[in-house]
Amino acid sequence: MADSYVRVRGAREHNLRSIDVDIPRDALVAFTGVSGSGKSSLAFGTLYAEAQRRYFESVAPYARRLIHQVGAPKVEDITGLPPAVALEQRRSAPTSRSSVGTVTTLSNTLRMLFSRAGDYPEDAAERLDSDAFSPNTAAGACPECHGLGTVHRVTEQSLVPDPALSIRDGAIAAWPGAWQGKNLRDILAALGHDIDRPWRELPQADRDWILFTDEQPVVTVHPVRDVGRIQRPYKGQYMSAKRYVLHTFADSKSETLRKRVQGFMVAEPCPVCAGRRLRPEALAVTFHGQDIATLAGMPLGALAELLRPTAARPDDEVAPTLARDLVARIEVLTELGLGYLSMDRPSPTLSAGELQRLRLATQLRSGLFGVVYVLDEPSAGLHPADTESLLTVLGRLKEAGNSLFVVEHDMEVVRRADWIVDIGPRAGEHGGQVLHSGPVAALADATGSATRRFLFATAPPAARTVRRPTGTLTLRGVTLHNLRGLDAAFPLGVFTAVTGVSGSGKTTLVTRVLAEAVREHLGDGTTDTGEDGTEAGPMARAQLSGAEGLEAIDRLVRVDQRPIGRTPRSNLATYTGLFDAVRKVFAATDEARARGYTAGRFSFNVAAGRCETCQGEGFVAVELLFLPGTYAPCTACHGARYHPETLEITYRDRTIADVLAMTVDTAADFLADIPAAARSLRTLQDVGLGYLRLGQPATELSGGEAQRIKLATELQRTRRGHTLYLLDEPTTGLHPADTEVLLRQLHGLVDAGHTVVVVEHDMGVVAGADHVIDLGPGGGADGGRIVAAGTPAEVADAPGSRTAPYLARRRARPDAR
Repeated sequence: MADSYVRVRGAREHNLRSIDVDIPRDALVAFTGVSGSGKSSLAFGTLYAEAQRRYFESVAPYARRLIHQVGAPKVEDITGLPPAVALEQRRSAPTSRSSVGTVTTLSNTLRMLFSRAGDYPEDAAERLDSDAFSPNTAAGACPECHGLGTVHRVTEQSLVPDPALSIRDGAIAAWPGAWQGKNLRDILAALGHDIDRPWRELPQADRDWILFTDEQPVVTVHPVRDVGRIQRPYKGQYMSAKRYVLHTFADSKSETLRKRVQGFMVAEPCPVCAGRRLRPEALAVTFHGQDIATLAGMPLGALAELLRPTAARPDDEVAPTLARDLVARIEVLTELGLGYLSMDRPSPTLSAGELQRLRLATQLRSGLFGVVYVLDEPSAGLHPADTESLLTVLGRLKEAGNSLFVVEHDMEVVRRADWIVDIGPRAGEHGGQVLHSGPVAALADATGSATRRFLFATAPPAARTVRRPTGTLTLRGVTLHNLRGLDAAFPLGVFTAVTGVSGSGKTTLVTRVLAEAVREHLGDGTTDTGEDGTEAGPMARAQLSGAEGLEAIDRLVRVDQRPIGRTPRSNLATYTGLFDAVRKVFAATDEARARGYTAGRFSFNVAAGRCETCQGEGFVAVELLFLPGTYAPCTACHGARYHPETLEITYRDRTIADVLAMTVDTAADFLADIPAAARSLRTLQDVGLGYLRLGQPATELSGGEAQRIKLATELQRTRRGHTLYLLDEPTTGLHPADTEVLLRQLHGLVDAGHTVVVVEHDMGVVAGADHVIDLGPGGGADGGRIVAAGTPAEVADAPGSRTAPYLARRRARPDAR
């Protein structure tokens, strides 16, 4: 009989300590352990990486040449390893043109349906190719908006928010600051415009010319300067506010400037296609009386119902065949709790969990068997009710003859596994050992396992006193996405958890509506640690009929799971600012001063000090043509990032590259006497990130890790006044033991007099909150309503709440999700 195990010998990837482990095939295997223990290094860095390497060896010579570039995992031998498919949690960088339809390829089939079986107008010359129904092709995109559906415009109101001001006093808020803004003001004065008269009193014709003209006249300016300063006349060229804003947004390399001018723009539906993104000839074709844009905008569940009669026809014509394929694929998505999504939903608006489930559904329909699916926390971002459906789908993949290797923190999923590989005992250099590999029940005998306590706990959680709120922040008549005229009250001075199934509207309510209302009230005195420098167009704003209690908030901190950067150049040390302190330490050494090296020399973003082969990234992009591109260590510096001469400078016998390679825990000891660095490192440890390397590229971080880095960066700052903290699923990617560490920090913020609001699925977090707001009852059009609100005990007893039974179980038993 053939060996039914994958046998790993001598795995040394990252922190793995030359481990040997046997893992059964044709089974659901859970890889567990605290964050950073090494479970992903085993599942993805070793097993999947080796399967990928073997695939490269089996294909064309061109691909085999890339094997050395991509690298092989550090392992002596692996036997019994089938082909592998990885479904990772890390978010890619999808553009606004990427959508649910393109990720799942459903849009391809829908376009073919319209092309081959659509109802064409009588005057149509010929049938259109399927590309003509895509807004992402030249053949199909609306020529006015280029297939985006929206156009960016500026209005007098957006450029001049306060018409009571004069031009001299800053009425044209969209103008640049400092000298350039004064220059434009002086040019207008030279052109004969009254810059001291309130804007609203200027003639409309003058206002329109000042803001919107395409003319760029050149005049001689005689500037008025302070006494004692030289006042020479100069030639100045005028640029209208509209021209400045649109030019800066389109062409500026500065993300700061782009974000600033974005605030003066409004997004409007395209006047030609009315937001439907396609050319008129494509929109003239219908199916069941609807154009393709209408069908793409329907919830997937409703679209399946519309197509079902066609799919039920027994003939083998094109329409029934394509409709049957669409309905069958949509049913899998609906089973995974994604029926509320529409095909035209942009990918950037999806959570990492939603993206992974979309890919999982695509794999389920692929019909592959004998494959190892390596999944990265498939339950992340899932309400417990949706996790049940996920487990059903995973079971079907296994029954089809596949193996499932799942990196997982949800104890409910772990209990349903056939086998468990527990890695630990702790993170980083204190982990990397196999504590148990065997049936789940046998983990009870594994000493040193951090997972065991949470998997088999039986005592009810300790009772805690619910805090009393110091006030209430109320939003009335909230309308955005699936929220329709919603009234929501957030108690202040307490810990609030907002719950609900996927798509119920909780993220929209907290990170969009509540955040926007508070930011608008505070003006510029806010902090948004979710910004990552990525491009984003103007978004639809929430509509409110009223808001009360905003005056109690002095500061806003919004922490989400967007990446801290998109390339390996961005990392933990640079984002938190602690690298500035490290570079100063190296610049202060005797050898550095003797050579004239400043702190800038020790930046891998500066030409003088970095490796020029990889431009200081430490990695080079490897394009595989037939597969997604990847990164490989630089062949010149081997990942060190620096020029050899820069690495000749040492501090306590360590180079700057050595420090970047240290974990937070190691660096905390090494830099303990450097106050600026020690403070940053301490806060990173406080949120459970001691296992991360200082130079760990942003591309290797999960959404949960990125969020905790942002939180740690914020915790370093001095906190004044009443701060409102908004967090979107902060426990994503966290082992229950790490969740305890994070919650201590969050509850500490509340004890210090602040307010914390979290969007959360972890029932342990919800059970420990002071207040719960449960949205639902379903997702999409079936959600958007508050079905229960109150203390955890009150919500656990609420009728009609899908959260209530799971919260009641968690309050009664700590090991229930």
